Amino acid sequence: MKVARFSTGDSPMFGVFEDDAKQIVALKNDPLFSKVEPSGLLVPFEEARFLSPVIPRSKVVGVIGNYPLSGAEEAGQHAEQPPLFLKPNTSVIGPDDPIVLPKFSAEVEQEAQLAVVIKTLAKDIPVEQVDQVIMGYTIANDATARDTQRQDGQLTRAKGWDTSCPVGPWIVVDPKLDPDNLHIECRVNGSVRQSASTADMKHSVRELVSYVSSVFTLLPGDIVLTGTPAGAGPMDAGDTVECEIENIGTLRNQVLRR
Repeated sequence: MKVARFSTGDSPMFGVFEDDAKQIVALKNDPLFSKVEPSGLLVPFEEARFLSPVIPRSKVVGVIGNYPLSGAEEAGQHAEQPPLFLKPNTSVIGPDDPIVLPKFSAEVEQEAQLAVVIKTLAKDIPVEQVDQVIMGYTIANDATARDTQRQDGQLTRAKGWDTSCPVGPWIVVDPKLDPDNLHIECRVNGSVRQSASTADMKHSVRELVSYVSSVFTLLPGDIVLTGTPAGAGPMDAGDTVECEIENIGTLRNQVLRR
């Protein structure tokens, strides 16, 4: 099952659908906080504009150095536990929303990532119990102002600016999905930049969520980013960035500069 947040021109709605569906079953409320209950409305795919499937009430947590030979994350390669960073919820946008390059940076890079959506309060969760706190999986682009990262020596501005965290296009809720064996790819203007497997991750999804929960109390709707493979590179105004993950979908955004 896929859980989506979408609009038909009116207020955003939540809905669910299966892989072969041509319509979205609209829900009465946000399934993160309410019982999954159909509203009675069926929306054809061509009439729906998909939005970010979740707007975190609290935070997005990212990790550094979770893939081998990723120049963008080289600093975290040898850490026993991966360094963490936060992105505010104001950084989150949805599929087809523009990534607006910040005025303070001339070197913004794309980073395709598998994203984990948390469904319940979670603190100090053992690895073997992590599945109980995960709603599902989606795709994120952890856009990073690399020159700002070097200038500041830390990541708040570099990763936290508005529109720096595209997420979507929906959440896959499937107990059979193996998050540690998915092909992940990023294309810029159709040219492949990143191509790897989540099997290459130094720390598995469950290990990461367990570790993050030992540092931060995770809340419903929080997102945990799992790191990016080698190949992060510059995005320029006019570019189209596509992040694709096997069995989840494709997240597409254009890049603009004001």
